[in-house]
Amino acid sequence: MKILVSNDDGIYARGLWALVKELKEVGEVIVVAPDRQQSAVGTSVTLHYPLRVKKVKPRLSGVETYSVEGTPADSVILGLRMLAKDDVDLVISGINEGLNLGNDVFISGTVGAALQGYFYEIPAIAISTALVGDKVRFDTAARIGALLAKKVQQNDVLPGTLLNVNLPYLPLRKIQGIQATRLGRRSYRDEIKKGNDGRRDYYWIVRSEPERGEQKGTDIWAIRKNKISITLLQGNLANSSRRRCLAALCSSLFQELRPTDV
Repeated sequence: MKILVSNDDGIYARGLWALVKELKEVGEVIVVAPDRQQSAVGTSVTLHYPLRVKKVKPRLSGVETYSVEGTPADSVILGLRMLAKDDVDLVISGINEGLNLGNDVFISGTVGAALQGYFYEIPAIAISTALVGDKVRFDTAARIGALLAKKVQQNDVLPGTLLNVNLPYLPLRKIQGIQATRLGRRSYRDEIKKGNDGRRDYYWIVRSEPERGEQKGTDIWAIRKNKISITLLQGNLANSSRRRCLAALCSSLFQELRPTDV
């Protein structure tokens, strides 16, 4: 099994390498990621100037690793079309430092990277975990990534599936389950700060704390209930067979994630 890993936090982000460490136990991993922080660039693809790629020393031995002077989406496209020597079986993006819930998925670079895998009809997963101040947990999120990779390997995940996974900031023993969810509504009241650099005016967009809708069954609701949220992002989200498959997948994942001795 060959797994392409990317992110929007940059090639040396802690979450990316925590994920790679777990995925190495499942299959062959290739990392192709932006050379710098690229949060909130969404699905942006670079079309009007050339991209530069550099092979870099991995943080874990045996992992082919490339940094890209471009967006998360650029990275996955280059990985799939140029850098991976064999067919890729799974694209995973993350682990993002901070949740990608509700409306956030439309601007998320983490989701934007996974989306490119979906466009190539490859199973694709975006993984994000809650950030509390400057504190973040990657251990459970990395294990979820590896378990989902095994599900893809066992053909338990339908072809062309695009999943958005979010985890609360909790130790594993306090997580209350894994919920199949739909997108909630998370909106911001953007503040514009005006300044002057001595030559001309400039404007800075500042995001406030989001306003969250907590309707039952949404990704936002699941996180508030101390559950891991897995949201199917593609196709007909109302399709009952897909909903049943995702619900069954969530149930089996939680059993594997939390053995009886936890």
